[in-house]
Amino acid sequence: MLLCCFRGRAGQGNDQGDERGDGAASSEEEDGSGGEVEFHEVDPHAEDRELKDQLLRKYSGYLSSLKQEFLKKKKKGKLPKEARQKLLDWWTRNYKWPYPSESQKIALAESTGLDQKQINNWFINQRKRHWKPSEEMQFVVMDSPNPHNAAFFLEGHLRTDGTAFSMDC
Repeated sequence: MLLCCFRGRAGQGNDQGDERGDGAASSEEEDGSGGEVEFHEVDPHAEDRELKDQLLRKYSGYLSSLKQEFLKKKKKGKLPKEARQKLLDWWTRNYKWPYPSESQKIALAESTGLDQKQINNWFINQRKRHWKPSEEMQFVVMDSPNPHNAAFFLEGHLRTDGTAFSMDC
């Protein structure tokens, strides 16, 4: 951004000096500008920096406490590899009906070191992403208000690998 300022008016001298003819110099001639325009560079971000500095001075205490609060919060991420592997092992053994009972969830939580909420969320996500119940299971699920009741249907049925279905961890 450029800021200009005029050092004199071009084409307009000291009328008195010109009329007198005494050779008195006009103000333009005295400063040597001859009515030229000077340009001074102005930093376009100076106002922004000034505003930022004012805001930082005013709210610095509040901002530092917010920063500390954010640093305290646990970052979300993937579950530990060993825990995921134990959950996947259970998943593959119980793929036909991947709804662990409460006691199984507690056992999985203890063996993986995860919270029960993490176990629940993992199974919810896993079922949404990777499980498609068979037509037979869809019928059972639609008829049952509780998915755990459908487990009784599975007792005595064979899994796809030929082994008997088990509700054990």
